[in-house]
Amino acid sequence: MQIMRSNQIRWLSVLIVTGGLLLILPLHLLACFIAGFLVFELINALTPYFQKIISGERARWVVVAIIATLVISCLTLAIAGIANFLMEDMRNPVAFNAMVSRLLTDAQSRLSPVLLHYLPANIEELQRSFLQWLREHIVMIQAVGKNAAHVFLTMIIGMILGAIISLQQPRKGELHAPLKKELLQRMHLLGEAFRNVVFAQFQISLINTVLSGIFLFGILPLFGIHLPLAKTLVVVTFVCGLLPVIGNLISNTLIFIVGLSLSLWVGALVLAYLIIIHKVEYFLNARIVGSRIKAKSWEVLLAMLIFEAAFGIAGVVAAPIYYAYLKSELKEAGLI
Repeated sequence: MQIMRSNQIRWLSVLIVTGGLLLILPLHLLACFIAGFLVFELINALTPYFQKIISGERARWVVVAIIATLVISCLTLAIAGIANFLMEDMRNPVAFNAMVSRLLTDAQSRLSPVLLHYLPANIEELQRSFLQWLREHIVMIQAVGKNAAHVFLTMIIGMILGAIISLQQPRKGELHAPLKKELLQRMHLLGEAFRNVVFAQFQISLINTVLSGIFLFGILPLFGIHLPLAKTLVVVTFVCGLLPVIGNLISNTLIFIVGLSLSLWVGALVLAYLIIIHKVEYFLNARIVGSRIKAKSWEVLLAMLIFEAAFGIAGVVAAPIYYAYLKSELKEAGLI
């Protein structure tokens, strides 16, 4: 009877955690979940090293202070950089208009006459077209801005929650109620799954960066093509690559724009390469993540495809973490 009740409590805890994880996606809280869990895991991982220098729980507070300082500093620098960039353009509108006009002229000289009909002839026509586009898509722009603000705010809240929860460490030997004990075990398994997937994503980002570096500094120079800002693009590829799938899309878009600025054919060549890399990333992601969570590549790939169909890009990001957690639960229950 006691064993049956224990199993019921375990599966109840599994149901609670699984239900919460599934609700994260339709409620658009995936960014909050990842940011909070990342801060939580970073604090837990770094605390033992600081405890060698600072005794007791003060080490954990020091780690929280360091992470908070780094996050605030990065956000401040990013906002200041964007503001400075915008103000620079506003301070010198003549130079900015001249640059845009030169780009339009270069593009017109490279495109076929059929496509010239869709390209503005000068900066004034470009401004009119842009204002017209804004009026026609104002609802969409408002939705995008609202979603971006929501993601940003939920990430900040997630980081704060992750830091607060990391400070609430259970004492050794402390007894817990049965359901709380099982829920803590569920969170332990979820934390392991999260760490495995994040470490795998670091490997994937590193591989993508190496491939992009070979393409930008090895393959393209063989054809006499030297992309501007190549070193910056490599750094951006690594940073963005830490985000599953969508990060690769961001870095690929930037590389394509830079390639297109040289010529239409360079842009087409870069686009062809990036399409191949984007498709390969699905299999690369599945292979590396699968090795970390002891799953075959087709299992992770199938989970990514199903979650993408159900939840879009957010589903692709969440699929490896969710599948790794599911497999950990099934292994612990002795079902696989």
